[in-house]
Amino acid sequence: MRLLTRSLFLSMCALFACVPETFAIDGLYYKVEGAVSVSTGENTPFWLLNNRDGLASIEKNNGYLRVGMFREIEPEKRFSWGAGVDLAGAYNFSSSFIIQQLYAEIKYRCLGLTVGSKENLNYEFNNRQLGSGNLLYSGNARPIPQIRAGIPRYTAIPGTANWLAVKGYVAYGMFADDRWQKSFAAPGSKRTEHVLYHSKALFVKVGNPDKFPVWFEGGLEMAAQFGGKSITGDKVIDMPNGFKDIIKVFYPSAGGSDTPVAEQTNVYGNHVGSWDAKIGWNISPEWGVGLYYNHFFEDHSQMTFDYEWRDGLWGLEVNFPRNPVVSQLVYEFLYTKDQSGSVYWDHDSKIPEQVSGRDNYYNHGIYTGWQHWGMGIGNPLLLSPIYNRDGTIAFKDSRVIAHHVGFMGQPLPELGYRVLLSYSRNWGTYDNPYPEVKNNYNGLLEVTYNPRWFNGGAGILSVGGDAGGLLGRSFGVMLTIRKTGWL
Repeated sequence: MRLLTRSLFLSMCALFACVPETFAIDGLYYKVEGAVSVSTGENTPFWLLNNRDGLASIEKNNGYLRVGMFREIEPEKRFSWGAGVDLAGAYNFSSSFIIQQLYAEIKYRCLGLTVGSKENLNYEFNNRQLGSGNLLYSGNARPIPQIRAGIPRYTAIPGTANWLAVKGYVAYGMFADDRWQKSFAAPGSKRTEHVLYHSKALFVKVGNPDKFPVWFEGGLEMAAQFGGKSITGDKVIDMPNGFKDIIKVFYPSAGGSDTPVAEQTNVYGNHVGSWDAKIGWNISPEWGVGLYYNHFFEDHSQMTFDYEWRDGLWGLEVNFPRNPVVSQLVYEFLYTKDQSGSVYWDHDSKIPEQVSGRDNYYNHGIYTGWQHWGMGIGNPLLLSPIYNRDGTIAFKDSRVIAHHVGFMGQPLPELGYRVLLSYSRNWGTYDNPYPEVKNNYNGLLEVTYNPRWFNGGAGILSVGGDAGGLLGRSFGVMLTIRKTGWL
């Protein structure tokens, strides 16, 4: 843990050191934002809380003031650098002072390196404003501090006449919610400390919009939790985090003799991932249609075709020709009930057959699951641990069938809106099913006003509501004032 922390610090220093002293810090801009949310019911309404990069509170009356300063990478230049610091003071949040973003990055040709905590690193296929969220990375949790290297933008492969492009990355980092877990976890329940993070991806894009209007992109993205300590009452599992363990999560393999038996039998760490695919048709510069599929897998049981791919997120995205009513529309269907089936058997000497059912999405026997600061890193319709009033850090609602619709428009030059509507049926988990299936209804109407006299500023009024047996009835209003400008 200390070694990785030191590596992060030294890497950030190296990033800034590589910028020549004579290089002007142009392109620097600021962002100031304040928000206040007031709600009825037990929780903040679903879409006032979720998919906001973790900068939100489940407590029904809350607010924050956020100040940031940034410099963006200039992709058209051979060499460019960027950095950002984004801090918030909050009321009725999980913490009163939040380091939301703190990062530095450089680019040389097609290669990039980012060090620190940065939003918007992993959202490849799903519409951030209108979709419910990718099953692996949705923008629902706070950014994870990491060192990340790769090809961040699609880069054409020489000799393919711009018909084939690739991008990808490798990242290592650490989860930063140890104190929150300690304060949230009930006595005797599981929590973790000093857990490390790994992620990697490779995507390809086929198509040349100048030659043909249809294109395809797809790829594989994987992540893992490893190292650190798992603490349940007086029981402590101290997971190794040496160099060999870093390699073991890159090439997923069995743990050594210094790990629990289950890790030796299966794979060291908590591994999750997704296959993503999207096909689109650019009917005109403004008018297009896209279809996408997101297949999540847990511990590799559905990484290949050993089991039927029944679970997944299917989506339709439409960009309409210019009109004053609706500019974009997204429909998604989410199904996570199967999870490789209801039977699990870990092979032994007496019965050597392996049956890898009951995947128990986002949960793990050693770690507190695919979450950060209580918010699920994946799709929020699988309810995050932050909703658990009994102080358990686990996903209690991972078997879901859901429909989601989002649309937005710009009726007036200074006035825009978006609407999110979700309906789900929820079964709990295989191990702890609900006595009866619970319905869940979530809605959001958000209006954004960008007056010309308020240069770089906007006022956002968000109205959200929930109903159904899962979260109960709630209604809330959030007012956000935002100002950006160049320095």
